[in-house]
Amino acid sequence: MPFVPTRRQALAAAAAGACALLGPSRSAWAQAYPARPVHIVAPFTPGGSSDLLARAIGQALSQAWGSQSAVVENVAGAGGSVGSEKVARAPADGYTLLMGHTGTLAVNPSLYPRLGYDPVKSFAPVALVARVPNVLVVHPSVPARNLAELVALAKARPDTLAYGSGGNGSAAHISTEYLKLKTGAALMHVPYRGTAPSVTDLLAGQVQVLFTGAPALLSHIKAGKMRALAVSSLQRLPQLPDVPTVSESGVPGTQGFEADQWYGLVAPAGTPQAIVAQLNAQVNAALGTPEVKSRLSAEGALPAPKTPQAFAELIAQEIERWRQVVQAAHVTVE
Repeated sequence: MPFVPTRRQALAAAAAGACALLGPSRSAWAQAYPARPVHIVAPFTPGGSSDLLARAIGQALSQAWGSQSAVVENVAGAGGSVGSEKVARAPADGYTLLMGHTGTLAVNPSLYPRLGYDPVKSFAPVALVARVPNVLVVHPSVPARNLAELVALAKARPDTLAYGSGGNGSAAHISTEYLKLKTGAALMHVPYRGTAPSVTDLLAGQVQVLFTGAPALLSHIKAGKMRALAVSSLQRLPQLPDVPTVSESGVPGTQGFEADQWYGLVAPAGTPQAIVAQLNAQVNAALGTPEVKSRLSAEGALPAPKTPQAFAELIAQEIERWRQVVQAAHVTVE
């Protein structure tokens, strides 16, 4: 007796046939990835850590792919929100990635009430790339030789020592406010439009304190133009082995202090898992190569390979941690 399919079986067969006609499966599509250039959006201006790390990883991925390349695109504005929103709205096909950052993925949700993306719902975490410790530095005229002395000086002369930052809501701003909350140091905030001018004014003595990413400071520290008091990581920075961590300072309230900046690739939500897994494996492999390690070390960055799941957990934890700091320090953006 011949087989007569049911209506459900007939519909299923027709759907399968249609898929075959339309093209390869998601799995086959992922195997062919990338079939054209991949754009990595760095949501800040050229020359900063986001841009430098995006280019280092982009070059490594281009070498791994051979026939295709990763193209870095700088889309700055609103504390990284403009570029981040652009990626959130891009097709979920693996061809547009974001070099995410502590600010764009963890701090901005607490600062911008009308943020055009959700750091959890809008993105698929791909790979954590690096941690960049902040370094606490002072102008040579400041008579503090360590964090304890700086805190004592700031308490004795409240709001007479000024600290610079890359702007309201910047990583340097939030990290310094976190340090103030933990130590009770009364420092006055002077926001700038970017890290570079804040460094320039510290060198000129217009501000006395800066707590920002190591890449912008290392050459000036080594030249003796500013004094490093502490680093924000739980371990000392290899480039500054004689500079203690904040946690080592002995200042009450700083035990376990950590306020590194971190950077990682995310893709639009819905990006095929096979593509996410491929990118994660390739980025993690690149982070283990001497070439990438050397480039990151020159920028004061520490490779930080993780699985996509572990990166997702980090983002969720950091959103909550920095939300508490923003609220307690009453941080706002104009």
